[in-house]
Amino acid sequence: RKIIFEKQWFYLDNAIGHTYGTTFEVTSGGNLQPKQEVEESTTETKEAGTDNRNIVDDGKSQKLTHDDIKALKDKGIKGQEIVQQLIENSTTFRDKTEFAQDKYIKKKKKKYEAVITIVKPSTRILSTMYYAREPGKINHLRYDTLAQMLTLGNIRAGNKMIVMETCAGLVLGAVMERMGGYGSIIQMYPGGGPVRAATSCFGFPKPFFDNLHEFPLSKVDSLLSGTFSTETLPSEPEDNVLAEEESNGLTDEKQISLQETEEESTTETAMEINQTEEQDTMDINVEDAVCKENKEKENKDNVREKQRKQWERRKKLIETAALLTEKNADGLIVASKFHPTPLLLSLLEFVAPSRPFVVYCQYKEPLLDCYTKLRERGGVINLKLSETWLRNYQVLPDRSHPKLTMSGGGGYLLSGITVVLDKGKPDSSHLEALKMEEPSSKRCKVQDLHC
Repeated sequence: RKIIFEKQWFYLDNAIGHTYGTTFEVTSGGNLQPKQEVEESTTETKEAGTDNRNIVDDGKSQKLTHDDIKALKDKGIKGQEIVQQLIENSTTFRDKTEFAQDKYIKKKKKKYEAVITIVKPSTRILSTMYYAREPGKINHLRYDTLAQMLTLGNIRAGNKMIVMETCAGLVLGAVMERMGGYGSIIQMYPGGGPVRAATSCFGFPKPFFDNLHEFPLSKVDSLLSGTFSTETLPSEPEDNVLAEEESNGLTDEKQISLQETEEESTTETAMEINQTEEQDTMDINVEDAVCKENKEKENKDNVREKQRKQWERRKKLIETAALLTEKNADGLIVASKFHPTPLLLSLLEFVAPSRPFVVYCQYKEPLLDCYTKLRERGGVINLKLSETWLRNYQVLPDRSHPKLTMSGGGGYLLSGITVVLDKGKPDSSHLEALKMEEPSSKRCKVQDLHC
């Protein structure tokens, strides 16, 4: 199919079989051809000015018009030659500084050279792309914040992770990539099913998905209270399919008897007229019978397939529920558009002690509320609420400096470590009363003095 990218359209047929990182040139007709590396001649000394203060951008420095450039393209001249002609026909190019000339050439190459490099998808590339183009789909989760989440959550191979995210599957894909197909992941999802649009872009092999489980958020409370059940789905497909086959068998017998009576009646009337009409009616009846049989077979197969899928879904749901009830998850990652407090308080029940958890939110206030609730509840230590500050730098010879534009904010992270929650813990009012008293060591000293 036709791919449209950065105002350029092409077909990927010729790219199949090449390694990642190969650079292609888009030829006429949208076909890709591997680009031959051409060594740039460095023998010629460039003429460059000392500064740009006398250059005026009045739009008259380029002699080639838009129609001239279009004519060059129609002739089939390559982008590199068009860039060279633009340089030769520019009256101000020689007066620019060496840095300004490089910038000008780079800008024109991007515009006129149809060059495509195919790279292997990774967390860094996908998170950067989503944040630049569609940040709303990933809750404005910046790529450096995602990296902090993977580090604070101690994501590694062999873990048993719980992931709750509404970032189009980007966080889930990042966790799967870091774990490398080893361990198990339980994805909690709201609504009818999980969204994994970004996860499919990673190109993971099939074994990566064998240990990926999913569980609806709507059934978490029932799982915690011990009332979880899957009675809404069929128990096993065999019983229903057998019943369906028996009913279909009865209808088949009825239809066969009906077809026989129809055939007998048509043959009797046909013999009175002529033999050709008899043959025509027989053919029509046979075709009708075949069509009916095919439709019934398709309906039977559809019902069977639907029941099989429901049974598999129920089986997976029971397996995931069993994994959660063990309450020994190695970590918890939350990055959703919902308020984090109820999510975190319920999902922390499935995490083993001395394990990390990370919660992402675009805004600070929900996490502050979550922080307060966790301190009141207990069972967590090392609570941290942080925001990462990101500034990009241009690193080039003799001109390394911070870039003028930087991100306004990449969201906030609340991280911590679980500990065993003491069920017989005194209430908060009693704790405050203990804090108001003198330290035990000081009281002991006073008593010793009186003695």
